[in-house]
Parts: sequence; structure tokens; C-alpha cells
Amino acid sequence: MYKSIKQWSSVILSAGVLSLAACNQPSSNTSTTNMTDSTKAVALPAASAFERTIDGKPTHLYTLNNAKGMEVAITNYGGHLVSVLVPDKAGKMVSVALGFDSLEGYKKSLSNYYGATIGRYGNRIAKGKFKLEGKEYSLFINNDPNSLHGGKKGFNDVVWDGKQVDPQTVELTYLSKDMEEGYPGNLHTKVTYHLTDDNALEISYEATTDKTTVVNLTNHAYYNLNGEGSGSIFNHQVQIDADYITPVDKTLIPTGKLEPVKGTPFDFTSAKPLGKDITADDQQIKYGPGYDHNFVLNKHDIKTPIAKVIGDKSGIEMDIYTEEPGLQFYSGNFMNGSNTIRGGKKDDYRTAFAMETQHFPDAPNQPAFASTTLKPGQVYKTQTIYKFTAK
Repeated sequence: MYKSIKQWSSVILSAGVLSLAACNQPSSNTSTTNMTDSTKAVALPAASAFERTIDGKPTHLYTLNNAKGMEVAITNYGGHLVSVLVPDKAGKMVSVALGFDSLEGYKKSLSNYYGATIGRYGNRIAKGKFKLEGKEYSLFINNDPNSLHGGKKGFNDVVWDGKQVDPQTVELTYLSKDMEEGYPGNLHTKVTYHLTDDNALEISYEATTDKTTVVNLTNHAYYNLNGEGSGSIFNHQVQIDADYITPVDKTLIPTGKLEPVKGTPFDFTSAKPLGKDITADDQQIKYGPGYDHNFVLNKHDIKTPIAKVIGDKSGIEMDIYTEEPGLQFYSGNFMNGSNTIRGGKKDDYRTAFAMETQHFPDAPNQPAFASTTLKPGQVYKTQTIYKFTAK
């Protein structure tokens, strides 16, 4: 149902405009993993801290674990990825995804989307408007003057139905009703988290509709591969297999053009420190401010990593695989220490990054971009993998 990158790239190039989210019961145990050569341990949050009723539906914490000791926690409130524990180069377990010890933390920090499943539409839609089959639809403006990440009450703020399939798999399902947040069609959505024995977290998305609509799902986890609350991310090594970005205007809406990264602060085709060019005298950096841009991926076949990030202190490497054409790289530009994360630490400025695989921002209003339209009878299906190793 989507145009290929080659198709729309050729449209843009020819036009001369090239310039730029078994058992049907949640886990009830608090899991603790001892760290090698350390007297301290990192732990998943207590399941009891996520037992609530929101909008008349129960919320839970689900845990995944594999043979290598990696552990992941997910809540059905907002489909949040709550915690990711992986071993570093010394075998010590490290908590690499920012999060909270209780459901209240996620409720209080809604606008930051920590670990949330994002929908119906990840990223921005210009002025909160788009047309489908000749009809204009209006969305809630929550990122003035645009609509962001699904609107006022996106998928990050609803209670999903959860099912623990096995110790390494959780399924979340949600029915987004016709005209919820202004989007047409009853959208049946399923997100599956699966932890493999080689320390890969697979996130699979599926959706169907009874009326033509738009959909763009992603996960909005914030990572610090040296450990959450461990300080600046500037020395993380980052590599992104993208020769172009979609440049934005001052409201962070794509201009519709492609801009080559070569010779700019956005060139991550070879690994470099995340913070090397983050304060460069560049208009796109100023708009960010920093990195908050969609990278046009060169290849996205789920078999080849499209991005790689390495924690400079931990040696933890995160390789990202996806079927999506774009990667929104966000450098924590709006983090300001207003939230208390696990361990009593603050979410200070640029102490975490996000790598959101998705279709392009504002695609419903940009005909040259790969389509995000989903019609009755079609199945939206896509997968992204975050694989962790230590060097």
C-alpha cells in the first residue's frame, strides 16, 4: 500500500527539488538481576505499582526475559516500554531505557512519550489537517500549530488489552473507534513485543480499518546506553545509513524536499560522537534545536541494520533493523529535568535519545512521500528490531 523510496525519490529528483509506538495474566513478580563485579543490582519495577484502573480498564506490568538474562518490562497503559535491562561489556546489567517506577510517572509525563506506543499517527501533521478521498479531517492541535503523535489522547494515553503469550512475548491490542481524535475508521491495532534469545527486542505492528484512514505507528523509547540517569549522551557513537534527511520549517514540518547529509551536521553515514555537530551553525540544527529530524533510510529490509549506537562507557551497542522508510532521530532537546525517573534521578537536558522508525512526518499532506493511507481490506504490517550486544 506504500510507494517505494525509489518511486517517490525519482518524483522529487525529476521535479528538481532535491535540496534536502498462553496466559492472559501479567507477571506479578519484581525481577532483579545481579550485576557482575558489583554489589548493586538493577531491577525491573514492581508489578504492583502498575496495577490500576484507567478509563474503566485494568492496567498491568508484563515482563519478558530470555536465556541470557536480558529483561524487558511493558505496561498495557499506553503500550509503554517501561524498562530494558541488558549486560554491558563487563557483564554488568544496565538499565538502558528511561522510565518510571510506577504508572503515575507515565501519567504525569504524557507529553514526553517515554517508551510509548505512538498512534494513530507518529510525528507531526501540518496544522492538524489532511484530506482523504476528497474529505478534509481536522485533528487536535497539541504541538502548535500542528498535531503531534496522535493528538490530545493518542495511543500513549489509552489502556490496551494485554496478553502474555509466553515468557518472551506480549501482545497488546486496541480498537481506535471511528473519528477518535479526528481520524476516520474503526482501527483494530495489535502490537507484539518479542524478546529473542540473542538479545533482540522485536516490535511488530499490525492494523486493519473499515474506512479509509491514515496510520503510522512507532515506539518512542528514550535510550542512554551508559544507563538511564548516567549523564550526557554526547559521546555515544552514532551511525545512520541515510544519505538524505527531510528538512523542516521552523514548526518542524517537512518542506517536501530531500536534503543530502554530506557535508552537514546530519552526516552519520560513518560513526561519530552524537554531540560532535549538535551545536553547529546550521539552520536545520537551529530549528531542532538539535536533532529532531527524519532520516531517509537507504535500505530497510529488516535484515540489514539501518542505525547503530554505542555507549561510550558501557560498550553496549544497539543495532536497529526496520521495514520502515524513515528514522526520526531525536537528541533529547526538550528534556529539562522536570521528571523524576527511576532511582530518583532527573530527565536532564540531552541525557537520552530516541530512534523512532516510521513513515515520514506529514506524509498525508505530502504526495511525494511514501503513502500512509490504509484502506478496508488492506493490512498495515511492519516490524522494527532493537538488538543489543556489548563490545
